[in-house]
Amino acid sequence: MSPGDDHEGYGGTGQTRTRYPERPGDVYGGARRSPRSSSRSLITVVGVIVLLIAAIAFANRGDDDTGSSATGSAGQPKSSSTAPSGTKPVQGSFGAIPTGYAHDAQGAQSAAANYAVALGSADMFDKAKRDAILQTVIAPARLDGFRSTLDKAYTPAFNKTVGLNDDGSTPAGYTFVSRTSPIGTKVTASAQDNVTVEVWCSGLLGMAGENSTNPVTNSWFTITMQLEWVSGDWKVAAQSQKEGPSPVPGDDQASSADEMAKAVDEYGGFTYAR
Repeated sequence: MSPGDDHEGYGGTGQTRTRYPERPGDVYGGARRSPRSSSRSLITVVGVIVLLIAAIAFANRGDDDTGSSATGSAGQPKSSSTAPSGTKPVQGSFGAIPTGYAHDAQGAQSAAANYAVALGSADMFDKAKRDAILQTVIAPARLDGFRSTLDKAYTPAFNKTVGLNDDGSTPAGYTFVSRTSPIGTKVTASAQDNVTVEVWCSGLLGMAGENSTNPVTNSWFTITMQLEWVSGDWKVAAQSQKEGPSPVPGDDQASSADEMAKAVDEYGGFTYAR
């Protein structure tokens, strides 16, 4: 190994890896994220609030016959549990939120995944847009409770913690990022009109900008949604969230603020289906 090389050995194996220098002036550049860093702690706290920590009382009835059918021997998932079903996920949409799901456990899983995306989006920080999202995805009987809880959570002080202006708008020259990406879904309780679905997700949250003190970071969490069949569609009756399962962080070099902002602007989302 020549002088000046910045290499790290792998425990006596003889293998080496190169750690590239950070890019000057870029809060995103080169830094390897620590799973116990303060930014992750902030993500956990913010994610819990953004994704509706208040669970409204809801009683599930019936046996979980759907969940057991997707499990093979020794508790291992069958290949069909991750294969596409070929069924069209929704019949329509309300704005950008897919609606019109099938009246079965498969439809409930599709609804839960898409509702997780909507409830974890940047639009939730705008009062008018948040109300429209809640009107679309929340069961009518639970709507007032959800709206009241979130109005108390999205305060000027809370907006400041993620780098936004008091009114929830994004400061000039920055790009605010709040995205939830479902990785998979699982039914844990099922009856004809009531289904509980767990959605394993990865999330992005932060402010992309050269001088941002809240750079975009990622987190992993599982959302539990209790859905009920109302007026021909699945709606959220209650929701809770827990951290993980989280993979081991890799050695990927963090992108620059400009690259992150460009990616958010150029890469659109998906309609999820089980």
